Amino acid sequence: MPPGLQPSAGLNPSNLPSDAIEVGRILDAWGVKGWVKILPHSTDPEALFAAKSWFLQAPEAKFRPDFKLFSGTVSLSVDEAKIHSNSVVAKFSGLDDRNAAEALRGGRIFLSRSSFPAASPDEYYWIDLIGLNVVNREGVALGCVRDLMATGPHSVLCVEYTTSQEDGTSATAERMIPFVSVYIDAVDIAGKCITVDWQPDY
Repeated sequence: MPPGLQPSAGLNPSNLPSDAIEVGRILDAWGVKGWVKILPHSTDPEALFAAKSWFLQAPEAKFRPDFKLFSGTVSLSVDEAKIHSNSVVAKFSGLDDRNAAEALRGGRIFLSRSSFPAASPDEYYWIDLIGLNVVNREGVALGCVRDLMATGPHSVLCVEYTTSQEDGTSATAERMIPFVSVYIDAVDIAGKCITVDWQPDY
């Protein structure tokens, strides 16, 4: 085990929660006192700031084939997480030097969905929108939300749908719908549906 990193001083073997969501990755050490720099998967890292413990899994082999620090899932207590110079940085309990932080490089960060802070009215977590069906005001099915894309001032729904080819076969296509109030009529998380003012030929 690398210098500065002891099981009793930070890494605790754990089970991944059933509602766990991958929210980011550890990029590298930050400073010399055990802090790490985080790459969040979302443009809104509030869930990272709210959670008092994070779950960590090893990086994919293709990303860091030399990783041997642990296998399975471990949990870490978060002393502090914050924005610094447009990056997210964090300090874990028991990890107090750069060697300990560097040993975690590439680690995949998971949080329990139940630990996310409540979203404000008319605001939604990206993870809750992925997989929702999209229909327009006329009831025409436009597809399913596959992903969201940040474009600066607003996000865009990446909606996947099936289209027919000239030879009679089907293929997967994608349409982009700006996630702004002028086009979004309603979001029904429980009903797994988003209603939009949008036409199939746009």
